[in-house]
Amino acid sequence: MNGIILIDKPQGFTSFDVIAKLRGILKTKKLGHSGTLDPMATGVLPVFIGRATKAIDLLPDGEKRYRAEFKLGYSSDTQDAIGEITEKSEVRAALEDIEKILPEFRGKILQLPPMYSAVKVGGKRLYDIARSGGVCERKAREIEIYSLEILSFDEASQSGTLDVSCSKGTYIRTLINDIGERIKTLGVMSGLRRTYSQGFDIKDCVTLEEVESAALSGSIGEMILPAESCFTVYPKITLTEKSERLYSNGVRLDKDRIGVSDEGLYRVYGKDFIGIGKAENGIFSAVKSFGGDDNN
Repeated sequence: MNGIILIDKPQGFTSFDVIAKLRGILKTKKLGHSGTLDPMATGVLPVFIGRATKAIDLLPDGEKRYRAEFKLGYSSDTQDAIGEITEKSEVRAALEDIEKILPEFRGKILQLPPMYSAVKVGGKRLYDIARSGGVCERKAREIEIYSLEILSFDEASQSGTLDVSCSKGTYIRTLINDIGERIKTLGVMSGLRRTYSQGFDIKDCVTLEEVESAALSGSIGEMILPAESCFTVYPKITLTEKSERLYSNGVRLDKDRIGVSDEGLYRVYGKDFIGIGKAENGIFSAVKSFGGDDNN
């Protein structure tokens, strides 16, 4: 079994919980995921099966989109509603207060990673430092917010919903925390649903229950996408039978002779999808092959 299955991650599950559950359902050990989601979050979680796990470290840094719920008036140590309250504010915001400052958070901005995150400082994960009661100096990182819109806001409860499209590495709970501070109050993330990730949309996702039912009925194959579906941003090159044989044996090819004009990454096909190749300095060579044994 090889390919990608798009899971609508349920709330309360870690991304690793999803993998553990799928190992039991699919009866295979060789599984991996991309784009970790916190336990409180739901939505798009691509899971890679068999030889397709080779694709994880080559995934393009694509757009991610979220529907984020927030609550103003307090902050927490984790910047979400699950954490312990650290401070409260009596300042009440209006819808126009939020709308007025949102343009400041669109485009390329600097964001300070939260203490409860997997970012490493000095070889240690920030969340390990935070859980032991520590705090350390962090460097702000550049992220990009492609779009940011407020979908709803209830002034009575000081709660609302944002639609966010952003680059990899963006912390939505930190974005909400920073928005709260900017309008001179405080804010936490109260809910999060990822609706799009690396070319995959929530409408194409399935639940764990649906996967389990399909596995029992023998129709699981209908849910599995081919590995190349996550590389559609790269141009396609189809090799001749002779070139495919040379390429598969590790021979570096002349990029012009095989019809490759631009340098960069390519989806490589012979009779079927072979893997990812790279054109550089006039040479075309393999980056990752998706052939071989599963070794499950």
